[in-house]
Amino acid sequence: MNIPTKNIVERVLVVGGSSGMGLALARQLLSEGAEVTIAGRSPAKLDEAGNSLGNPSSLRVAIADIASEAEVRRLFAETGRLDHIVSTAADIGGSYRLLPELDIAEARRVVASKFFGPLLLAKHGVPVLSNNGSITFTSGINAYRPAARGSVTAAMNGALASLVRALAVELGPIRINAVSPGWVDTPIWQHVAGDAKAATLDAMAARLPVGRIGQPEDIADAIRFLMRNGFVTGTVLHAEGGHRLV
Repeated sequence: MNIPTKNIVERVLVVGGSSGMGLALARQLLSEGAEVTIAGRSPAKLDEAGNSLGNPSSLRVAIADIASEAEVRRLFAETGRLDHIVSTAADIGGSYRLLPELDIAEARRVVASKFFGPLLLAKHGVPVLSNNGSITFTSGINAYRPAARGSVTAAMNGALASLVRALAVELGPIRINAVSPGWVDTPIWQHVAGDAKAATLDAMAARLPVGRIGQPEDIADAIRFLMRNGFVTGTVLHAEGGHRLV
């Protein structure tokens, strides 16, 4: 007699899921039948994201600042059991400055969102993860191809690469990885380049071997690979169109 198998629904937390790469990932996961919680600091952005996703019953939203340990604890108390945790969150807009102009308060916000935030997600998220679960962080190309004005984000992205290796050893069998995007057309470029956004992205597209700038869906695909491949841990997956080569 054939016994029907029970469908197992993935439960995924996407921190930074209200825009850009995180929103693209949430959309893909929902289309595949996952239960998704998107978390962020802005209630207005979360409402807008929920509307753009159609507010299905499989979607939840949570307001949380991952730089706050108390808020991270509360976040996981609300989510309950999870299969995967993903963070694309970053508070980096004001940090793109030449060193003499750098505001240390802005730099500390980058450290809080890009390093301490992921560290806290791992610390408090592991207890609610399934044994074959995963955590995926978001690094970035400037750790490998730094440029002027990007010293703080380059340092934090490099630190994440070391963090995933260390946590993969400590937290196994839970898998810890990072995606390192190249230049991707997301809202953050408005903060970085302002009115020169289109020209800046077009110039980079002409340089890249793939001939184009990345889209949020490209990075979402890379994150889904790391989530689902049970034999990959402690790895940085580069999704950057060949940027490290030029």
